[in-house]
Amino acid sequence: MTPGVEITTGPLGQGVSTAVGVALAEAHLAATYNRPGHGIIDHYTYVIAGDGDLMEGVSSEASSLAGVWGLGKLIVLYDDNSITIDGSTDVAFTEDVLGRYDAYHWHTQVVEDGNDVEAISEAIEAAKAETGKPSLIAVRSIIGFGSPKVQGTSKAHGSILGAEEAEATKKNLGIDWPEFTVPDDVIAHYREATERGKKAEGAWQERFDAYAREFPDLAKQFQTALKGEAEGDIEDLMPTFEVGGKAATRISSGKVLNVLAEKFPQLIGGSADLAGSNMTTLKDVPFISKDDYSGRNIHFGVREHAMAAVANGLSLHGGLKPYVATFLIFADYLRPALRLSALMDQPVIYIFTHDSIGLGGDGPTHQPIAVLTALRALPQLAVIRPADANETAQAWAYAMTSKTPVAFALSRQDLPHLEIPKGSVKKGGYVLADSDGTPDLILIATGSEVSICLTAKETLEADGHKVRVVSIPSTDIFDEQPEAYRESVLPRAVRKRVAVEAGATLGWYKYVGLDGAVLGIDRFGESADGDELMRRFGFTAENVAEYARKLL
Repeated sequence: MTPGVEITTGPLGQGVSTAVGVALAEAHLAATYNRPGHGIIDHYTYVIAGDGDLMEGVSSEASSLAGVWGLGKLIVLYDDNSITIDGSTDVAFTEDVLGRYDAYHWHTQVVEDGNDVEAISEAIEAAKAETGKPSLIAVRSIIGFGSPKVQGTSKAHGSILGAEEAEATKKNLGIDWPEFTVPDDVIAHYREATERGKKAEGAWQERFDAYAREFPDLAKQFQTALKGEAEGDIEDLMPTFEVGGKAATRISSGKVLNVLAEKFPQLIGGSADLAGSNMTTLKDVPFISKDDYSGRNIHFGVREHAMAAVANGLSLHGGLKPYVATFLIFADYLRPALRLSALMDQPVIYIFTHDSIGLGGDGPTHQPIAVLTALRALPQLAVIRPADANETAQAWAYAMTSKTPVAFALSRQDLPHLEIPKGSVKKGGYVLADSDGTPDLILIATGSEVSICLTAKETLEADGHKVRVVSIPSTDIFDEQPEAYRESVLPRAVRKRVAVEAGATLGWYKYVGLDGAVLGIDRFGESADGDELMRRFGFTAENVAEYARKLL
């Protein structure tokens, strides 16, 4: 939203962690596109971080990954001033930070005086010389330097100096210009960056033009990826799944992902140590390592939060379309970075599998109850819970062209393939099965509960009732549709409605109204076979029909 501010790092630790993604993007794109004599991708990634950043767990996760990947062009300048808002860092932070980063396989240095510009410059050059490890430079600084009363104290952290103290600081530092002014020589010095930038961009453009003449196909691929655009109707590229078959939507997602990966070399990502369950490994594609950055599969390890932050960096760099994956319940572990994806309009794809009590025996610790509701509350995030393989394919088509992040909620258990009209998911909700004439009742569902509602419709029709089944894979997308379309799907005149979802009921009442009912779960789950749990918690066609009969 602010010109010149390209990355939002307000929550502590996100800057360091996002930068790991930026540095990984540089390494991968360089390995993918650079050719001998043609270095079109070649830059360093710099971070200025504080004590608070390095206290946060996400920075530890991401720094560990940076060491695993040997990101030699990542340089962190650690403002080591030993002060946080609550006072001296030693009240809660006494570890050997450099020792910790040594253990992460980083190159570490210390600059004892933060005002020694030459020493800082020399340290940066030494960091550049270490090509096989990321670098941490601890710069010992004094917070509020030059302020007679607050220098070196926590007061300089979160409070303004005030007019009197500001004047005393200026006098102490020999600053003689009025407030809210910048001296001409300072302006002139900074504006030299504009000319340097023009020259640097011009030189790069000349290099790229020469590259494009010699490698036209690679240059076109690079430019297309950099724009972040996909040509044509992606839905036409999607596989279709014939009615009569069945599969878990996580498995269908994996198949679709591999089809897309062949068409879109900018797709890159992985899982937080659950690739075999999330179905996110690209076939016949190498994994990224410090010895080979050209792969597009990524091992993130058990680091959900850092995984999402790294994905933000991959996206922000440009030229890549990142996806990440874990179980839906662990969306809470990465939520701060996902929130920043939405805040920054970064179209990261989040693949969340094992989406309900239907996952079975792992029990309540792994069964998401309120997670879908919480994710749907986040602005600028489209949450899609597909009913079958064909809705899953359409969800991927939507995500590939989305300008904001998209989260999939996918099933562990098999679901029957349905006849899904083209373009349904991009509307968020649609009429999947209708009645003759105005319906007496509307059944609304998402994900694995849609097919249950279709069976309940048959039962109710046998009783003589007219029933419409509406699939709403994404309430976020549906709510953005024109009012006339939403009215055509959920007409106000039909007040008897039942919403069915194996999750928290909060959020569904706005669709069913005062005369409707919601079949959901507002308690923790249990440990048992997934099909048995679905029956025990009432997610059967018979129980849905009974809910409907009570309304009718």
